[in-house]
Amino acid sequence: MNSTTLILSGCLLLSVLEQGCRTEAQTAAATTPIGETIVKPVVITDPVQHDSDDPAVWINPQDPARSLIIGTDKEQDGGLYVFDLNGKIQADKVVKGLQRPDNVDVEYGLRLNGKPTDIAVTTERFTHKLRIYSLPDMKPVDGGGLAMFVGETGTAFRDLMGIALYKNKAGQIYAVVGRKSGPTDGTYLWQYLLEDNGSGTVKATLVRKFGQYSGLKEIESVAVDDELGYVYYSDEGKGVRKYYADPEKGNQELALFASTGFAEDHEGISIYKLTDTTGYILVSDQGANRFHIFSREGAVANPNQHDLIKVVTVSAHQSDGSETVSVPLNSQFRYGLFIAMSDDRTFQLYRWEDIMGKELKKIAQK
Repeated sequence: MNSTTLILSGCLLLSVLEQGCRTEAQTAAATTPIGETIVKPVVITDPVQHDSDDPAVWINPQDPARSLIIGTDKEQDGGLYVFDLNGKIQADKVVKGLQRPDNVDVEYGLRLNGKPTDIAVTTERFTHKLRIYSLPDMKPVDGGGLAMFVGETGTAFRDLMGIALYKNKAGQIYAVVGRKSGPTDGTYLWQYLLEDNGSGTVKATLVRKFGQYSGLKEIESVAVDDELGYVYYSDEGKGVRKYYADPEKGNQELALFASTGFAEDHEGISIYKLTDTTGYILVSDQGANRFHIFSREGAVANPNQHDLIKVVTVSAHQSDGSETVSVPLNSQFRYGLFIAMSDDRTFQLYRWEDIMGKELKKIAQK
């Protein structure tokens, strides 16, 4: 982390501390008054063919300005669209012909044929498979797809939705997978170890079943915090649930937060990292076109107490999936990037300083 990032982190943390004494309801009321200014994106991507749903970002290690955005087109003949940071479709990388790809996530350094390979993984709902592509070339490395939730027979119990990838400190990569519907016995999510099958193709081994489900609506959005080792997911209509990402640490639910103040569904979750241990968790309030921002590190006395910091209204409409980048990318995204899906078939790209407001703008303008 460079000195600019450290200065920025300190300023943002000060803002958090100043608001720490507010209750969730007080903060929501203070930050979302009637007539509040709507935050606008600086880039809107080219539209996908059918229905934009969830974005992920691959950060180019040699040149962050040439990073890529991967977004799902959620339809029976959908695909994975790839955009540059100007929102332009990279036609040579787009994957078509997928059967309702829902969510997508990116991870770095899966060893295939003895070499570290960055991957994009999407859930293909109607085939009940994970589809995996190498980055940045977007070539398939899954042998045609990896079957999920094998043996489940309940209605929509194999219809894939959410996906989040977790890389532990030993370098092992796991996929945490959700579905359209599932049991309420604490086994809604299944977690798989992703490895080379010996011939350069990815295989998936089931390692655990976990995760409470209220039964109110569905569970789509899943996010993993690699550094802190947590899984978060939106139990729509109920709140955000938190578990350990490491299967060896057990299946105890650590927290249920974001349970009040939402107009409709709890949707997309993304994590902005100030340092390895501090930052923000952003949760989409889909029906209100807002994002609720919570403390990543939790309270001093309880790391699993994620207090509301602020609520931001954005121009993205009915936003489902979202993603954040916490590192500088180019002159336009000097403090990172926030991406939100909008129901006009696009993804909207926001400067992080516009999401956080005037405190960070003062730094950005210097």
